[in-house]
Amino acid sequence: MSPAAQPGPQPAPTPQPGALQPLHSSDPSSIAGYRLLGRLGAGGMGVVYLGRTDTGELAAVKVTHADHADESHGADDADFRARFRREVAAARRVVSPWAVPVIGADPDAPEPWLATAFVPGPSLGEAVRAHGPLAERSVRILGGAVARALAAVHAAGLVHRDVKPGNVLLAVDGPRLIDFGIARATGETGLTSTDMVVGTPGFLAPEQAEARAAEIGPAADVFALGCLLAFAATGRPPFGTGSLDALLYRTVHDEPELADVPAALLGLVQRCLAKRPGERPTAEEIAGELTEDAPGAPADWLPAPVVATIAARSAAMLALPDIDPTAPGTGPAGPDAPPGPGRRRFLLLAGGAGTALLAAGGGAYAVLRQHEDTDGKHPAPGPRTTWSIGVLADLSGPAREIGRAQERGARLAVERFNAEHQGKPFTLELKVSDDRGDSAGALAAARRLTSDPSVLAVLGPTSDDTGIAALPAFQEAGVPLLTVSAGYNRFTVDGGGPPNSTVLRAIPNHFMAGTYLAWSATLLPRIRRPGVLQERTDSQYSWQYTKGVGFGFEYAGITPHYRVVPGRAVDYRRIIGEMTDAGIDAYVHNGVRSTAVLAARALDQLGFTGPRFAGQHVFGTAFLKEAGPAAEGWFVCAPVVDPVRRAADPKEKPADRRRTQDFLDAHSKRYGTTPAFYTGEAYDVVNLTTTWLATSAAKSPPTRKGLWQALRKQKYTGAMGGYRFGDNGELTGVGTFLYGVQNGAYKYLGPAPADVKTPTGKPTPTKTDTSKKA
Repeated sequence: MSPAAQPGPQPAPTPQPGALQPLHSSDPSSIAGYRLLGRLGAGGMGVVYLGRTDTGELAAVKVTHADHADESHGADDADFRARFRREVAAARRVVSPWAVPVIGADPDAPEPWLATAFVPGPSLGEAVRAHGPLAERSVRILGGAVARALAAVHAAGLVHRDVKPGNVLLAVDGPRLIDFGIARATGETGLTSTDMVVGTPGFLAPEQAEARAAEIGPAADVFALGCLLAFAATGRPPFGTGSLDALLYRTVHDEPELADVPAALLGLVQRCLAKRPGERPTAEEIAGELTEDAPGAPADWLPAPVVATIAARSAAMLALPDIDPTAPGTGPAGPDAPPGPGRRRFLLLAGGAGTALLAAGGGAYAVLRQHEDTDGKHPAPGPRTTWSIGVLADLSGPAREIGRAQERGARLAVERFNAEHQGKPFTLELKVSDDRGDSAGALAAARRLTSDPSVLAVLGPTSDDTGIAALPAFQEAGVPLLTVSAGYNRFTVDGGGPPNSTVLRAIPNHFMAGTYLAWSATLLPRIRRPGVLQERTDSQYSWQYTKGVGFGFEYAGITPHYRVVPGRAVDYRRIIGEMTDAGIDAYVHNGVRSTAVLAARALDQLGFTGPRFAGQHVFGTAFLKEAGPAAEGWFVCAPVVDPVRRAADPKEKPADRRRTQDFLDAHSKRYGTTPAFYTGEAYDVVNLTTTWLATSAAKSPPTRKGLWQALRKQKYTGAMGGYRFGDNGELTGVGTFLYGVQNGAYKYLGPAPADVKTPTGKPTPTKTDTSKKA
């Protein structure tokens, strides 16, 4: 993972509903008429409980610790109580359907408390981290509602000062702005030091970052709203992550990163993020601009996985203890008495969201129905007739050429299954999640698939970094992950942990690929002193390839000349000049495509005539275009077969050639072109999965449980060859193929060697296999 892609520390989130924790022995059982049902969160200042009144109304009850409110402890504690009074007063002045209302408070109690309506949805931050960025329409509705809430805040003479993803809760009928704990009246400075930064770094205005208290007004909230919209649309804060000082500096001096903000929203977000407060629009103007483009009720504004989260949390409330049957002044209900407000009443009282859940239909209602079968009025749903195969791929980032090819291959396989089976035993859908080649958002992209109960298995990822970041989602959900392009050994090597039971790798790991590359070089008998460059832009890839190359050359009795350079190196004429001066007669590049281009040009300029080799990260049309004539004569190993050559190869069995030709015909009919590299491998791996599913469905409905083990045991022959897997999910056999660059194109030369002879004449300790995969 490159340093730029590593997520920095994030501010502590505001406690949110959803992960209800048991009460501690020291917690009260009730507060001011609220029966406490559990903890929603806790911090240094106090605890937030889930409470319920005797009428069934749920509330988030925020209680401060007594020592913070004890005025006998001095001025600091007196100031704290004053701030709490101000929070209550500020929240009560805001009247908006998009701001969570205060329904009770006592700032003067020994332990001051504040109760707000309970919203059973995740925060925006939680939803984006779990399921990825929102679609443009969702961002518009979010922004319009939050802008209207802020307009109400500003109309009340207040500034919120902490508009951030953790302070926006998502409900099916729209978002809710919460937490007025640091709101203040416009122009008020008495309770805030002039040199104190108030707010959340990354979501505050330049005037807040520099603690210019006199300039902090409604425009500061607008700037934060711009940050919020950028985060919702891209999954990233516009000023990045990292240390407090770095975030404050970027906010004041740097331009925001808005590359992935939809074009239709970009202008508005840029105006919100103007450095000067006077150049920003008002909250009312933002609400009007966004509302014009998103009219009507927003009942379907959220993506299905978020709705499912809300539904699951709402359903969890049904398991809470029933309301006490009696209360002071009432007698026990008789057999003819109308039913009291029980668990279902929660759905009508949970901050307005419950009613919308029942009205919105779709996934939320389906989940809730499963909890209402006890009265016999709602029969349990029938067996599922549609299942899904997922694709996790880079469709818009640096590896989009590979990701889009794999998505096409998977789609062809799903369409083939549906055409051959006509809905029996079930119909398949393809669900695709774009990780954009960004490891910081890969986990959320993965969870968009693993949180969908219809998804049985997933093809992906495109690259190593995104795969490692996304892997926990598949491990937690028990969803098999089948990759045809990620070769990092950590996918299948346990490293002292539990054995792999998640990933099937349909290509060799980088170490073995490097070994096969070295053995390909030995096909040229004149090579005696190859130069091996380990270029560390992608250090894991280059290190593993170099180790594999070294292993391969060692068994061939060849001693290479090694050179290691940092990823930032650009003076390749000097670097390779040093290698040629050392007497190298071949060149092996273990690095990424961009540096292979520099190496190719340098070798050309130096007049080097020996053979040049590279591995998987260099293979692709981009290397040919960027290196130009300097790419001529290179040999590149990659884990893919040329299907056109395979279909025409008389050495292949007729049945195998027929499978490949059928794939070529299907691709031509669907897309009008010959398939790009990696399309056929994706097609095969998904077909391997669907073939097993169709066979097993005759015995029992499809399930994720045990699917990885079942797929691992398959021996499958597809359009690109055969596939078998070892006990750890690794591909057995070679799976690496050699290409030569001739006249600006790749010429397929066949499988990489499966073994070579050692100096003693003994074969290498590797199974001979010259077939495609097994």
